[in-house]
Amino acid sequence: MIQIENLTKYYGKFKAVDGLTLEIPDGSVFGFVGPNGAGKTTTMKIMAGLLSASGGRITIDGVDIIEHPEFIGDKVGYMPDFFGAYDNLRADEYLEFYAGMYKVPADEQPRLIDDLLELVDLTEKKYAYVDSLSRGMKQRLCLARSLVHDPALLILDEPASGLDPRARFEMKEILKQLKDLGKTVIISSHILPELAEMCTHVGIIDHGVVKATGSINEIMQNMQKEQVFSIKTMENQGFDRIREILLELPFTSDISVHTDEVVFSYRGDKEELSRLVGNIVAKGIPLVSFAEKQGNLEDVFMELTGDEENEQN
Repeated sequence: MIQIENLTKYYGKFKAVDGLTLEIPDGSVFGFVGPNGAGKTTTMKIMAGLLSASGGRITIDGVDIIEHPEFIGDKVGYMPDFFGAYDNLRADEYLEFYAGMYKVPADEQPRLIDDLLELVDLTEKKYAYVDSLSRGMKQRLCLARSLVHDPALLILDEPASGLDPRARFEMKEILKQLKDLGKTVIISSHILPELAEMCTHVGIIDHGVVKATGSINEIMQNMQKEQVFSIKTMENQGFDRIREILLELPFTSDISVHTDEVVFSYRGDKEELSRLVGNIVAKGIPLVSFAEKQGNLEDVFMELTGDEENEQN
């Protein structure tokens, strides 16, 4: 379990992180969401030992890493948003260099390097020079670098930044494998739909403060003030009649007819909902589906943070 308690960070008089508190379960893939200037990167750099905190605590496996930063190296792997590498090294030499920095025994390094390259799907690029790799390959090599010491926690700052759709898909598949290996992964990203797909938990942060945290479903349920339903029929028949039925009910609103569905907001109980479905069927309307529509993470993000963005991250 990772616990962040009342974390603060000042740059001069500017407060980048403002009493941030949250918990990240072991083995989770945690998405850190927020606009530019929200404090994501600052928080992640403090967790990785790259910045000092102005106040607060960060506990990983019961160890306060702010008081005991010497434990960070063993527990945390960090991947920055911009890839940094020695371009004149081959991929295997690059990983060998970092394995040596983390004091991996020399006789274990060849097997470790092969395993990491296989994990990130770069086996065929083992002897390729770093400067010859595409951006997506460099990102995956950087991820392999962050794993050389087998950390329990991985902190990935914008791992899909600047990647094409194919490279983002490959990165997402690798993250799934890491979760299966029992790693706890923290990811920051602005690519909200992808976070919803790959993360088990999400924290939404704005101006250094956590606005919401939990599983995707928990956040969506807490934010959604009314249920929204979709009705679909065979060959889109009876939409006008469905609209008339809905207009007569006191617990439906925001009724809209689309080319392939009728959508409406609902604030009644389950019994009323069952009677509504029965009424539609009794009218002879060929009902195909009657289902609740889920909101999306982008809607929640905009509601919690607004659309104001700053330049400092």
